Amino acid sequence: MRIAELAERADVKVSTVRFYERRGVLDSPPRTTGGYRDYDDRALTRLRFLRRGQELGFTLRELTDFVELSADARAGAAQPEAVQRAANDKLLEIDDRIRDLDRTRAAILGLLAAPCLDPTAECPIVDALGREARPEVTRGRGAPRAS
Repeated sequence: MRIAELAERADVKVSTVRFYERRGVLDSPPRTTGGYRDYDDRALTRLRFLRRGQELGFTLRELTDFVELSADARAGAAQPEAVQRAANDKLLEIDDRIRDLDRTRAAILGLLAAPCLDPTAECPIVDALGREARPEVTRGRGAPRAS
């Protein structure tokens, strides 16, 4: 299939397909005699994996590492513990983000309870957000690594 059909079926833009090829996460397909890229169903599966993985919050680096681990497994060098570790790391990262969002939500609700009544005073929301330091990241955001 040509690049436009591949992009449409994977629900991405043609420029995304080319970007993934340049990054090496999607193999460059053979070309037809007319010079058109000729993708197979494996490319469609890979592209859908990349799109869905990013929708779930995985970085392109993390997804690339999963692809490499998968290739290692097909070559007989399976490392299921590396995949398990990567998935667990992502869950910990998600849990951290949920806690951060819960704190942010609570802070905003508290700020909304103190409306800006005095037109000459600094709005409590602006004042509070201007004074608050950004919280430290509690866990690394590293990508899965094959060990």
